[in-house]
Amino acid sequence: MSTPVPATSVHRAGGAEPDRAGASRAVLIAMCACVLVAQSMVAAINLAIPQLAASRLHPSADSILWIVDAYVIVFAGLLIPAGALGDRYGRKGALLAGLGVFAAGATLSALAANSATLIAGRGISGAGAALIMPATMSILMHVFPAERRPQAMASWTLAVGLGGLLGNVGGGLVQEYLPWQGLFWIMVPLAAVLAAVVQWVTPRTATHPAALDPIGSALLVAGLVAVLYGIIEGPEFGWGSGHVIGGFALGGLLLAGFVLHALRAEHPLLDPRVFTSAKLRAGVLGIGASFFGLFALFFINAQYLQYVKGFSALRTGFAIIPLTVGMALAPKVAVKAQQRYGTRPLVVFGLSLIGIGLLCMASVDAHTPYAVYAGFLLILSVGTGLCAPALSFGVVSELPAHQSGLGSGLNTAAREVGAALGVAVFGTILAARFSGQPAAELSRSRGAEHAGVVDSFTDAMSVGFLVVGGLLLVATAVVAMGYRDRPVASAIPAGAGGAA
Repeated sequence: MSTPVPATSVHRAGGAEPDRAGASRAVLIAMCACVLVAQSMVAAINLAIPQLAASRLHPSADSILWIVDAYVIVFAGLLIPAGALGDRYGRKGALLAGLGVFAAGATLSALAANSATLIAGRGISGAGAALIMPATMSILMHVFPAERRPQAMASWTLAVGLGGLLGNVGGGLVQEYLPWQGLFWIMVPLAAVLAAVVQWVTPRTATHPAALDPIGSALLVAGLVAVLYGIIEGPEFGWGSGHVIGGFALGGLLLAGFVLHALRAEHPLLDPRVFTSAKLRAGVLGIGASFFGLFALFFINAQYLQYVKGFSALRTGFAIIPLTVGMALAPKVAVKAQQRYGTRPLVVFGLSLIGIGLLCMASVDAHTPYAVYAGFLLILSVGTGLCAPALSFGVVSELPAHQSGLGSGLNTAAREVGAALGVAVFGTILAARFSGQPAAELSRSRGAEHAGVVDSFTDAMSVGFLVVGGLLLVATAVVAMGYRDRPVASAIPAGAGGAA
């Protein structure tokens, strides 16, 4: 586990020594706000797709796919190098740079006159998010003493989960009241305000001679981008297409090259030998699996509520709010449970609840009352709230203090790859069992024809939830084999959970 940075290595911008508890709380709020904004842009764009499709950009179906996914691909691909960059040159500087790049990408997106420019803007914002996420977690690990880090991690994890929900609500509000450009213009002043707050409340932490390893970074980023390309394009072109097979083959070769390079390099970006830790492997898999399930749900949620249940975009955004309940409250229950039973049962039970919630979703159809749907969301929410903080803290705490940026990058990369894979798997099943585009087929059909289309769509949706839920439970079994109980002293202390 990493150790606190000595007081002599942390300096406030203004030079005065602040009240430690108050300063820590201010830093926590600022970091969680940055996470909320960066993570919200993963989901927000989905609810703006109808406006984009009807806009003067006239994007093709393939262009819309890349408008949505460019952010995630660049975001996930750059996370680990961005974490190492923060370790070497300073986490606060990396965070401020990330907010600036994020705002620049949002500005370019809002001004876009064609699809290519919008895709480029989304990619630039994704690069900014890649700098933001590892820096926020690393700053929290250095600002808080060892006994309070799990509590800070629980709040950070809650912010990540709420970011997806905020994206749904924000996307619904934009589609209801603003043109699609409003989604990006809002982010510019918001990033500027966050940068000012970060500059004021965040201390500078000690830098470390982290290896940037340009060859290793290039191999890792290119490999991850190629694999993500294959995952994301799978539902569109088919898993046997040249696009997809080529992406996976190239990604596999590049990642194999990265491993060989890292094993031989004197100062590698990421030493593959860190994965000899069973807890690290299980934590990475558990994090990826939880977001695999959640983002499969996010992918289908808007289509089901808008086109099957007839909800407006705004109502759809708010309809997923029950997911916040368990994420906010469950970590508080998890405190006593972990102290009594250990980490392993808590993680396994939480992941199992996510899988069970997804299997429950397989029973949803056009006649399912929203109250029942909300109840299934609550099951998913409680499962996430129970397992996510312990998984995230387990990954970061397995690496030494000087690699906390790298560890947080690995943590977030697992989330984003899991999210991309969840969308791809569900999208593939939907495409295989439902012919045509759901939005077009469901919105233009009428009468008996509409009822038939709805039945076909909900049948495909049910199969998707059964497959995703089943895969998550299999992953849970693997995590259970890799996790081991820790002494009571390592449990999350009382009070952990929820944003401070």
